[in-house]
Amino acid sequence: MTPNPRQALLLDEVRARGSVSVEALAERLAVTLQTVRRDVKLMSDAGLLARFHGGVRVPSSTVENIEYLQRQLLNESAKQRIARQVAAQVPAGCSLIINIGTTTEAIARELLRHKGLRVITNNLNVAAILSHNPDCEVIVAGGIVRPRDRGIVGEVTIDFIQQFKVDIALIGISGIEADGTLRDYDYREVKVARAIIGHAREVWLAADQSKFNRPAMVEVARFDQIDMLFTDEPPPEPFPKLLADAGVNCVTCTEAP
Repeated sequence: MTPNPRQALLLDEVRARGSVSVEALAERLAVTLQTVRRDVKLMSDAGLLARFHGGVRVPSSTVENIEYLQRQLLNESAKQRIARQVAAQVPAGCSLIINIGTTTEAIARELLRHKGLRVITNNLNVAAILSHNPDCEVIVAGGIVRPRDRGIVGEVTIDFIQQFKVDIALIGISGIEADGTLRDYDYREVKVARAIIGHAREVWLAADQSKFNRPAMVEVARFDQIDMLFTDEPPPEPFPKLLADAGVNCVTCTEAP
């Protein structure tokens, strides 16, 4: 199909945010819910959008992530709000593991003024950012460097991570499915993420609203393995009940702290 001007604006809004509720689209475009639902159905039938309960997202593969430079720009302001809230709750003088992802890189930038941190990471971008903090000791995991995003993966990485027990693991994720599973694309990255989760006293997940109802192939963890979730908007159904049942403290980062 060839979208009309209103549908083109709707499509641009979804692409800019990754996913968005029908109500938010109606408000943004100043049209009725019925109009949005009709447009969404037409564009999803044409393969331009993918629907989920209460909202719509960009179509995505379950086997391959969005290109890294595109992920850096996607929901950039939301990631910055999340990063500020996470950093505000990280105490001075603690140990962290920070994994791969553009959201965790945003968190690293917000930690540049923290004192007495010891950070282990399998993300060369995080290591480069935090190397500018003279009061932060950065420990880089060994392993295979992925050229596309400078993430470090592999069995050597897992062995390295398993030597430690840190105060907090700060992790990102590619998708959160409606059954409460956290999922990603590269099974090698997932194996490292599982090791990170298993070697932290607390696990903090940072995920903007585009990650909800986004499919990916490999299961990383479930909500009951997470202590805190930082996101930019209230999670859509059915996630509030799943989070409550798992005892996850959900922090909605609508504004900077």
